[in-house]
Amino acid sequence: MFRIGLTYDLRSEYLAAGYSEEETAELDRPETIDAIAGALESWGHRVDRIGSARRLVERLAGGDRWDLVFNFAEGIYGQARESQVPCILDVFGIPYTFSDPLVMAVCLDKGLAKLVVRQAGAPTPDFAVVQQVEQAEELRLEFPLFVKPVAEGTGKGVSPASIVQDQPSLLARCEELLSRFHQPVLVESYLPGREFTVGVVGTGQDSRVLGSLEIRLRSHAEPNVYSYLNKEYCEDRVDYIFIRPEDDPVVQEAEAVALAAWRALGCRDAGRLDIRCDAQGRPQFLEANPLAGLHPTHSDLPMICTARGIPYRTLIGWIIESAAHRIQTGRPVPQPVQTV
Repeated sequence: MFRIGLTYDLRSEYLAAGYSEEETAELDRPETIDAIAGALESWGHRVDRIGSARRLVERLAGGDRWDLVFNFAEGIYGQARESQVPCILDVFGIPYTFSDPLVMAVCLDKGLAKLVVRQAGAPTPDFAVVQQVEQAEELRLEFPLFVKPVAEGTGKGVSPASIVQDQPSLLARCEELLSRFHQPVLVESYLPGREFTVGVVGTGQDSRVLGSLEIRLRSHAEPNVYSYLNKEYCEDRVDYIFIRPEDDPVVQEAEAVALAAWRALGCRDAGRLDIRCDAQGRPQFLEANPLAGLHPTHSDLPMICTARGIPYRTLIGWIIESAAHRIQTGRPVPQPVQTV
């Protein structure tokens, strides 16, 4: 059994510090952290709740160490924010769950992730990354197009206005998002077909698909797009339909695309991938989430497990089992460099 540190960012703490609802949308609830800790303890592990990256730095400076860190910290600032805790832990030679800093940063940048996946041969819609409005004037992509921030999650910056039908709308949307999020904008061909979220567990060739949920918007949801508001109020606006691949060849193909993308990106332990179909019904990779939500009833990955009859405790156990292969017993702990 391991002494496991638990890193996380509580939404309530950042709201109290003055951050907005939208800025903190990716952060976690206390009940999620309680559920993770409880599941770890049910396997016999000793859990030390660390908290944010700043608290991790303080604890490390004070001499604390762990056999493994269950890293669930999203970060709050920067396009590589999900890499911050993995970077710190790598410096100290402490193993941790989920992907390494490079993979976290690439996956958060949707344009870079699509480049990697496309190079590996998995299908993804045509796209461009716009850093200045003037660049949008030169795009040669066919309308309709879909426009969103390049490095946000939880649907931030996504609404029905993300679907643009002409050049003036494209320029206006790019200008708004560039100003609002202070980061490049991803412009890609709009896919009008079915949408799935696919859960994966494991690392490399040992990874496997857990299952898929089809995302179906209800009549009173924002139409045609899995938007920020639809995600924020998903209990009222969205139906998540579990479909087995043997019952639907499109789901089977979507899961194959997701697993190929997961392995191409180098993701580890567990996560989700978003897949949407084009006008011909062919599944395409949209984005990967190597640090997926783990609320027992609200988050997609545990929901997939529930649909398959897999207990939450088992999911957490699989994550630890995958990460445990990276624990090297007897390895010397890096020591501070002495300067003169």
